[in-house]
Amino acid sequence: MRLSPRPLRIAHVGPVATSIPPPKSGSVETMTSLLTEGLVASGHDVTLFATADSITDAKLHATYSQGYWHDEKMWPWELYEMLNLSAAVERARDFDVIHYEAPYYPMAMAFARLSPTPIVQTLHHAPTPEEIGLWSRYPEAPFVAISQEQARLLGGVSVVGVVLHGIDTEVFTFRADPDDYVLFLGRFTEGKGVLQAIEVAKRTGMRLIIAAGEDAYYHEHVARHVDGERVVYFGEADHAAKVELCGGARALLYPIQEPEPFGLVLIEAMACGTPVAALDKGAVREVVDDGVTGIVFNDLEQMIAELGSVIRLDRSAVRARAGTRFGVQRMVDEYVDVYRGIVDLERGLP
Repeated sequence: MRLSPRPLRIAHVGPVATSIPPPKSGSVETMTSLLTEGLVASGHDVTLFATADSITDAKLHATYSQGYWHDEKMWPWELYEMLNLSAAVERARDFDVIHYEAPYYPMAMAFARLSPTPIVQTLHHAPTPEEIGLWSRYPEAPFVAISQEQARLLGGVSVVGVVLHGIDTEVFTFRADPDDYVLFLGRFTEGKGVLQAIEVAKRTGMRLIIAAGEDAYYHEHVARHVDGERVVYFGEADHAAKVELCGGARALLYPIQEPEPFGLVLIEAMACGTPVAALDKGAVREVVDDGVTGIVFNDLEQMIAELGSVIRLDRSAVRARAGTRFGVQRMVDEYVDVYRGIVDLERGLP
């Protein structure tokens, strides 16, 4: 009889910008929470390094009462992130592996040669060649990529696995009969393509709802297009609002202008049965099953011309494929495989 592998002792180091899970938006914090809770549910001994207002079934190690998004005196933010990571490294012998969720920079590399316990890090943005040039000075520091596209960009550092994001699809309500609008969900930056989403909606005669946190880009570039009727600004959405908005949309518009390594909003919309209209950049083709969960377009003109084809996709098939490909347990199991590989290598096991 083959014995089951023993549970792992895992230090999961999250960002300390806000609580985990976040009160509203925050993809890194959301992924950190889902993975932490999934690891605990799978029987592993997990310590989450996060702010004291975080909610978790793991053991919580909190250096700060709240995050620096909520306290302008917590500056520079990099120091707060570093000290939270340091708290885990100081307890390194209590763990089999330390997993650092890098919200901005993979600063865990600085500890790679100092920690007696292996440290793996997940990066949540698309790195530049200049960043890779710097990071390659630590070839022994392992990374987990969130897509094959990001793994390609991480050429020059040690990528020990590729794990696509997962979500708890059960907390996203399926809507077979949506309302009469399309949705933009994300942040207000030039790269996210909110102005292009507005153009798509206007030229196709669709009502557009925009959900994102208000910022300078919104006031400078977006607000002038919002009329409250054809283009509606919702504001920043918490989880409940996100589920309602995604489920009610005929389609999610994702006309990104800069490549992204994943696109969490894509699978959140799919989990509600909502198909996506996306431009072919970054990891989009790894996330969207073209013709099933959405349609991937070469350019904006094609998206405008064929948006109706997206809206006509079978919403039940969209939901089913999202559950099959992007369930949280798949993500948890794949991370555990990565952890065990790192631990076995550290112990010299085959």
